[in-house]
Amino acid sequence: MTPSSLKAQPKRFTATEYHRLVELGFLSEDEHIELVRGELIQMAAKGVAHETCIRRLLRQLPLLLQNRATLQCQAPISLSFDGEPEPDFAIVYNRPDDYATEHPTPKDTLLIIEVADSSLDYDREVKLPLYAEANISDYWLFNLPNHYLEAYSEPYQIAPDQFGYLNRRIVLAEGEIVLPPFPDKVLQLNLVFSDV
Repeated sequence: MTPSSLKAQPKRFTATEYHRLVELGFLSEDEHIELVRGELIQMAAKGVAHETCIRRLLRQLPLLLQNRATLQCQAPISLSFDGEPEPDFAIVYNRPDDYATEHPTPKDTLLIIEVADSSLDYDREVKLPLYAEANISDYWLFNLPNHYLEAYSEPYQIAPDQFGYLNRRIVLAEGEIVLPPFPDKVLQLNLVFSDV
C-alpha cells in the first residue's frame, strides 16, 4: 500500500473510551461534549430563549411527575457501545439506586425532550433517528424558532440504517399535551413558550 492510497479515517470512540478520556483529564465534564455514533460532538452554545425554556420545563415537569418517574436534565442516556447523547431532558423509570452504577438506557427511558433553537436541524436530522433506532417510544422537540412542540411517537425502521417515527404531531404554544406514559398528566405549553 502506497502512502497516496491511504485515506485518513476519523477515530471513533466507544463509550468506554470516552469515559476513559474524561477520567484521564483529556476531556472535562464542563466541555459540553456528547458521544454520538462514536464521534465526540461539541454541543451548541445555549442562548437566552433556550435557557428560559429549560428553566420553565424544570419548573413544570417535576410538578407533573411528582415521584412517578425520574427527571434528568442534560445528562447521558447510554444508547449503544458508541452512543451517549445528553438530551436536554429525559424521563426515566425510577430505580432504587438512582442509576448509581450506570446511565439510563433506552429500556429505562419513557420520554426524551430536546429544546431546539440553533440546534433545530441537528436535533431533527441526527438526534431523532438516533433515538428512533434505540427504540425510544416518545421524543419531544421544543421548536423555539417556530414556537411549537413537535411530538414524535412510534419509532420504526424506514430502510436499512434509516430510522424515524411513524407519528409527528405539532402542538401550538397555546395547546396542551399529555405526558407519556401518564395520561392523567397534561403539560400546558403556554407555561413553557410564553414570551420565549
